[in-house]
Amino acid sequence: MRRSLLAIAVGMQLGCLCASAQQVDETSLSRADTVRNFSAFNRSLSFSGVLQTRYVASLTNHVDVNGKHFDSGGIRNTFLVKRARFMVKANINDHFSANILVNFADFNGSPSNKVLENAYIRYSLNKYFNVQAGQFRPFFGIEDAMAVDIIRTLDFSNQYYSFGKNGWQSFQVGLSVFGDITPNGKLKYFAGAYNGNNRNQPSDDNDTKNLYARVESTLAPNVTAALNAGTGSLANSRTGNAWGGDITAKINLSDKWELLLMSEYKNGTDFIAYNSHSPSSRPGISQFRTQGFYFFPTLRYEYKRPRVRAIELSSRYEYLEENYKLGDNPRHTIIPNVSLIFADNFYAVLQVGVAIDRYKRDIPLSTAYSNNLAYAQLQIRF
Repeated sequence: MRRSLLAIAVGMQLGCLCASAQQVDETSLSRADTVRNFSAFNRSLSFSGVLQTRYVASLTNHVDVNGKHFDSGGIRNTFLVKRARFMVKANINDHFSANILVNFADFNGSPSNKVLENAYIRYSLNKYFNVQAGQFRPFFGIEDAMAVDIIRTLDFSNQYYSFGKNGWQSFQVGLSVFGDITPNGKLKYFAGAYNGNNRNQPSDDNDTKNLYARVESTLAPNVTAALNAGTGSLANSRTGNAWGGDITAKINLSDKWELLLMSEYKNGTDFIAYNSHSPSSRPGISQFRTQGFYFFPTLRYEYKRPRVRAIELSSRYEYLEENYKLGDNPRHTIIPNVSLIFADNFYAVLQVGVAIDRYKRDIPLSTAYSNNLAYAQLQIRF
């Protein structure tokens, strides 16, 4: 009798366990399908930032730290805080998120139309379709696709700032969509519309919206190429266009050595030159063009010591010619740089180098004047 009761009890317990196991298996097949309210599903809040301080010294007589030639009174060396960025990212649920990025270093000068950099809302349906609206950097080149808080040398390229002030790059207000085209992610697209009159403006300065598109393809493992195109205007200018291409490659030379190659070319309408020209004698807008090219090789040594994680040696070459059809004064820049990386993923980096600028024709009392600038900068991410 006791044996029969014991057998019945064990059987009941096993049956309960099997039923329980079946319930877990059924619900674990699709957890999202069981959620009845996605208001706070996967909600999270994160904070990050970057602090970049530097010392710069002009190595050229009568040229100040901003590259401007002077007769007297110029400042040839200084300490400064270049970036003091703070970012907040909020995941509302598994589809909606928000991003805010401010640069408090802009308070050092005139903060008008500055300080606020990113301020956008993103909706992510899946890897094929993402849309963001607000203020952000349109994906129009390598430097737009890279993290805004990782600076591998003195600064972004001269090309980036030239195209930025003309409304083709840098922080803009508008709408963007992007995602994968193929399931393996080897082909991606980026497209959007934005005001084109740069950041923190109360509204657009005309009724024409800038349109842009970028197609990015992985040609081989660690090799990516892309094509960019855009159209738009600035203030009272006519409609212009911009286009370009870029390529990046990462080559593993050995267990310790790695070579990163980046190269980019762009050509676009120079709205600033067009709008500043006298309308009575102004040629067509097609004559106002800017073009730029840079090649940026970086040799990385994985030191892997507790306090020094890696060492990077680089030397970026840049060619930039603003308004090249009506002028003839190209700018050549070489920036040899050494980076000591004290924490992985650029969380603590000391960089030392020289920016060597050469113009075909030096213009006295202007920034179009050949010069050398030495720098040492420390950047911390958190």
